[in-house]
Amino acid sequence: MSKKAAVMRGDGIGPEVVDSMLKVLKECNIQSEIILCEAGSEQWDKNGRKDKSYIPDETISILEESDACFKGPTTTIPVPGAPRSVAVTLRQKFELYSNIRPTKTFDRLTPDRKLDCVCFREATEGLYTGVEAKITDDAAIAIRKITRQGCDRFLNSAMNWAKQYNMKKMVAITKRNILKETDGIFWSSAQKAVEGTDVELSEIYIDNMAQQMVVAPEQFNGAVLVSTNLFMDIISELASGLVGSIGLIYSANMGDSFAMFEAAHGSAPQFAGQNKVNPTATVLSGAWMAEYLGEREIRDAIFDATYQVINEGKTVTWDIGGNASTTQMTDAIITYAKEKLRK
Repeated sequence: MSKKAAVMRGDGIGPEVVDSMLKVLKECNIQSEIILCEAGSEQWDKNGRKDKSYIPDETISILEESDACFKGPTTTIPVPGAPRSVAVTLRQKFELYSNIRPTKTFDRLTPDRKLDCVCFREATEGLYTGVEAKITDDAAIAIRKITRQGCDRFLNSAMNWAKQYNMKKMVAITKRNILKETDGIFWSSAQKAVEGTDVELSEIYIDNMAQQMVVAPEQFNGAVLVSTNLFMDIISELASGLVGSIGLIYSANMGDSFAMFEAAHGSAPQFAGQNKVNPTATVLSGAWMAEYLGEREIRDAIFDATYQVINEGKTVTWDIGGNASTTQMTDAIITYAKEKLRK
């Protein structure tokens, strides 16, 4: 039976880059069924801002019947009473506890810097539970909730990744000298996850980690970096800066029985409709979704083709030193990917 994926095109530049991704998958002859559905603040605005969520009920029904979903970039409006972001809503609804960003530099873009690691971010707990309390008009507290069950399932999934890709290093990013209880639980889960394996576990404090990533990123090559929600949100953004453009960074949110794929960048409404943004992050996230749906050869062809297009540098967008449009770069990826699938 063919697998099903729900695809939300999103806001801002979302529809353009998602259309690029869908074109690549279609040209590579994907067999899984793709169902388009609505989500994001633009459709929320159109519907008079009356819904409690950026995700309409009919979209939720489609998601519940799918094996995976793709989320185009969506805008989260920063006003009181506006819904929670689409990503946070889906992570919590489907228990997508591992946010995964493989981070790898390209030879042409950073010839003097080689980084190749994967950032694993716990995505359901920590400070992102959004539990805050106002104490007085001038003071408030936020709750950082960390549970052993949450840490165990997350760190086991990171360990499974290490095994699958033959990675021998795990780096836990904490602030355990200050956050003794919460990061204490996280660290003990990390120790438990590597027991009886040949994976070497080390711990580094978040402030030092930020410095080390800038000063000597190569030390993290071949490592699975793991941390709680906010810390890894920051470190994975820093890592993507080292690659050369946020437009290159793809990601997935995975749970036990569902996954959501997305580009790591936002909706960039200022660039919408100009056919100039880099489609790479969205195209690679879509290729990863194809692999998750059981079509590994499509993933491999698209990844190889994209690396080839970027390292050649002839048909790339402005953010990585070229002057190609979104559609021109997409078409170049398609040409190479189809060649690779024919071999």
